[in-house]
Amino acid sequence: MNTARPLLPRHLSSRNKMLRMVWNWVWLLLYRPSPIPLHSWRRFLLRSFGAHVGAGAHPYPSSRVWAPWNLVMGEHSCLSHQVDCYCVDKIELGAHATVSQYSFLCTATHDYTQRDMPLVTAPIYIGAHAWVTADVFVGPGVTIGEGAVGGARSTALRDVEPWTVVAGNPPKVIGPRVMQENKDNI
Repeated sequence: MNTARPLLPRHLSSRNKMLRMVWNWVWLLLYRPSPIPLHSWRRFLLRSFGAHVGAGAHPYPSSRVWAPWNLVMGEHSCLSHQVDCYCVDKIELGAHATVSQYSFLCTATHDYTQRDMPLVTAPIYIGAHAWVTADVFVGPGVTIGEGAVGGARSTALRDVEPWTVVAGNPPKVIGPRVMQENKDNI
């Protein structure tokens, strides 16, 4: 008779639960109450819990990160006010990527076709120079391509091509993102 317990997924292990509990206390007592300009302090806290955070990244104090060890923020990327990173799986922001206020990056769902509805996870990638605008939902396994823009209140359940602007629910392609020269720099 085999008495071995089945292996739990990483996100359900006792060690993972304990780390998330400690992280929640650190978030509540040290991360959340920190003044807005102290991005370096929040970068330090995220790194202390295993996040890979590039120089000049801007994690705002009200941004919520479920498991920092599953977060990668490229140089000068941004998690703005009230962004929720439900990073049961990996969430990666490229350099200069911005996730605006109230957006929800969700790497987990449930397989509703099975009676016990097991948790299913898939990573989210947001390319360099991409912009996830206000109140956008990005689902598991979605890639927002380099330079792409997800319009306000959109729902991204499929990949967004690089340098494309999408908006709506379901999102529709608005057109290409064309970068213009800044007239102040001429």
